[in-house]
Amino acid sequence: MTTAMPDIYTPDLYVAGPPHELFTELRRTQPVFWQDMPGEPGYWAVLKHADVEYVSQHPELFSAETGGVVLEDMEEARLAALRGTLLAMDPPRHRAYRKPLVKSFTAKVVGEMEGRIREICREIFARSDGDVEFVHDVTAGLPTQVIGELMGLPQEDWSHLHRLAERTTSQQDPEVGGTEGDGYGPGAAAREMVAYAIGFAARRRVEEPREDLTTLILESEFGGRAMTDADFGSFFMQLVTAGNDTTKTMLAAGLHALLTHPDQFEALRRDPSLVPGAVEEILRWANPLHYFRRTATRDVELRGVRIKAGDKVAMYYTSANRDEEVFEDAQGFDIFRRPNPHLSFGFAEHFCLGVHIARLEGRVFFEELIAAYPRIDLTGEPRRVRSNLNNALAELPVYLGR
Repeated sequence: MTTAMPDIYTPDLYVAGPPHELFTELRRTQPVFWQDMPGEPGYWAVLKHADVEYVSQHPELFSAETGGVVLEDMEEARLAALRGTLLAMDPPRHRAYRKPLVKSFTAKVVGEMEGRIREICREIFARSDGDVEFVHDVTAGLPTQVIGELMGLPQEDWSHLHRLAERTTSQQDPEVGGTEGDGYGPGAAAREMVAYAIGFAARRRVEEPREDLTTLILESEFGGRAMTDADFGSFFMQLVTAGNDTTKTMLAAGLHALLTHPDQFEALRRDPSLVPGAVEEILRWANPLHYFRRTATRDVELRGVRIKAGDKVAMYYTSANRDEEVFEDAQGFDIFRRPNPHLSFGFAEHFCLGVHIARLEGRVFFEELIAAYPRIDLTGEPRRVRSNLNNALAELPVYLGR
């Protein structure tokens, strides 16, 4: 009798939640695990914390640019567009494009946004009472407004761009992302967002410059040249998508984690100074993205496994964040956890540019949520996005009581 090999690729596996028991067993037995894929070459799943760090630290061995950052191979036009984003650039190009933006994302500069972020949270909570669908009725408003104001986007476009961002990242869940057959799928959403950005850049070039991120991008040199409107389109898509979708995911998953650990939610209510640590544990325990892909540039060995040049390699943050060699009680949710070296913001070269904004949004959101609602109850079963990439809730029904 033969034993079937585990399948960590199929999106259906993640509908009920991440397969943590399976990841635990694979970390013990096959920490660099070969996974087949339907219709195209499979990939190496890298499951240990130290190995994910190693792959991240060596872009000369594991390229983001060669094959992109998702497991599915892309047609060349889509891959070329993706290579226009920081997410899928290798050094030295990545550093050249990142450098002009860094000053706008430092802890000091981002810290000056706290007052406005707090105002936005209070505005959202002022119109949110009773039974709500927390993912879209509540959490979506914060990152949408923050990225909209940061880039100087017209307010009337914010909600539409948020929806495009959500569709772009939900290619495996037709209920969220639509389908390409009806002209409403992720590819169509990405093309529409890029087209919007190209038009937006063209308009901004002839207007009086404003002090915002769009002006900075359009007036800076990247790799020794100015950014074209087409370049801006790809860049814009990443900034808006990352700024919207992953933050929304963090906030919704965070409330769900707290509601299912009421003793820790109560500790947070008693002592809001614990919120920053709670945000870090939310990011570890319910990281917004399961993996990112790299492509091996030459033959390399990892934990005794021979990876060939051209092989796909997936860094599984969902597994690395629960590595027993790094985290005590790795499967437990613990807002008091110190230290907490989770990998949810990536590591090394591609460490998240917006890390300070994400942490600030998380801290202020939960501080204001606790202050606004003495009572918060889960009123139904959450529904997850069908995806092996996005570790996200599609619906979270709750009651918000004042």
